[in-house]
Amino acid sequence: MAQYGSSSSSRIATPAVNSATASTGIFADLFSSEVLPKNLKVPQKDLLVFFRQLAVVLQSGVPLSQGLDLLAENMTNPKFSTCISRIAARLSAGEELSLCLKQYPRIFAPITVGLIEAGEAGGILELVLDRIALLMEEQAKLRGQIVGALVYPALVLILALSVSLGLLIFIVPKFKDMFDNMGAELPALTTFMLNLSNFVTSAGFAIGAPVTVFVLLYLFRGYYATKDGKLTVDTAIFKVPLFGDLILRSEMAAMCDTLNTLVNSGIPLVDALERCVTASSNQLIRNTIQRGIVFVEQGQELSYSLSQSKVFPRLVVSMIKIGEETGKLPFMLEKLSVFYKREVEATVSALTKAMEPAIIFVVAGIVGTIVVSLYLPMFSLIQNMGK
Repeated sequence: MAQYGSSSSSRIATPAVNSATASTGIFADLFSSEVLPKNLKVPQKDLLVFFRQLAVVLQSGVPLSQGLDLLAENMTNPKFSTCISRIAARLSAGEELSLCLKQYPRIFAPITVGLIEAGEAGGILELVLDRIALLMEEQAKLRGQIVGALVYPALVLILALSVSLGLLIFIVPKFKDMFDNMGAELPALTTFMLNLSNFVTSAGFAIGAPVTVFVLLYLFRGYYATKDGKLTVDTAIFKVPLFGDLILRSEMAAMCDTLNTLVNSGIPLVDALERCVTASSNQLIRNTIQRGIVFVEQGQELSYSLSQSKVFPRLVVSMIKIGEETGKLPFMLEKLSVFYKREVEATVSALTKAMEPAIIFVVAGIVGTIVVSLYLPMFSLIQNMGK
């Protein structure tokens, strides 16, 4: 792997030497454990801390390359530390920060590079770095809230399935032997539970269930990897009861926050919208913004462009229209972002509170149904003995 900031004399070599060096480089890349720049990834938390610290360092008057060296020396992530050291070396050689960051596309997203380019052009790099850190912090918080809201029902489902399987595998078979010895006629619910227990405890289920789950996940991942599949799934997500509105609000909050940061940093509207496309994870939102870019390039207002898709809420379109008419688009985008963040927080809180009793009802319903099905034959026997 090439070392950044190498001297010019090291580049002068005969063709034979260059060929040998190239061959050595190929084998070094094959057998080296070092990750290539384009494949290197670091945790979002480390990246957030880096931008916060870099903004403070620049505000203190420390030169950029020297500040990067200082940050690299104090990092706990060795791969990220090496990455920052190499960026500092390239800066010392005369390259711009934005150009250096482009060498690590999986660490520094296009929106980050675009903001830094704008900061370099406008001489406000310290301010832009602070904005990047704030944007990343808000997006991480928003993402955490959404994940928390989606994980809760998943845990309820896993708990319900675990309880059901535990009863069907360990408890129901013991009652089956007892019912067989009694020779009594079993109610339909009891018969169904016994048959379900036989199926769950069979070898076919033990082998077939994991294989079926694996195949379904594999097919889903393959379908979702296609453009049409991703669009279909991402469109259907917005129609899921309760959670669809939550995800749409989170997308609106993230888009408005991103667009506000980009426009405030001096990036032209079309370029800012293009970077919003790469920042969004929902294919329907991305397609909508891409169609909006075409309208904006033709001279239409952004509010009109977004209103054609019927995906964006009317509030977003109306507020953007007011911002365009009054010349306060960044201000309106900021207010929209704050509004939708509060909406997401309120929705997540309400869903969490609603899920707490739901867990009790779901588990109680499952356990109760199985218990009643097992004791119904005993009630019938007791009644017959009384007669």
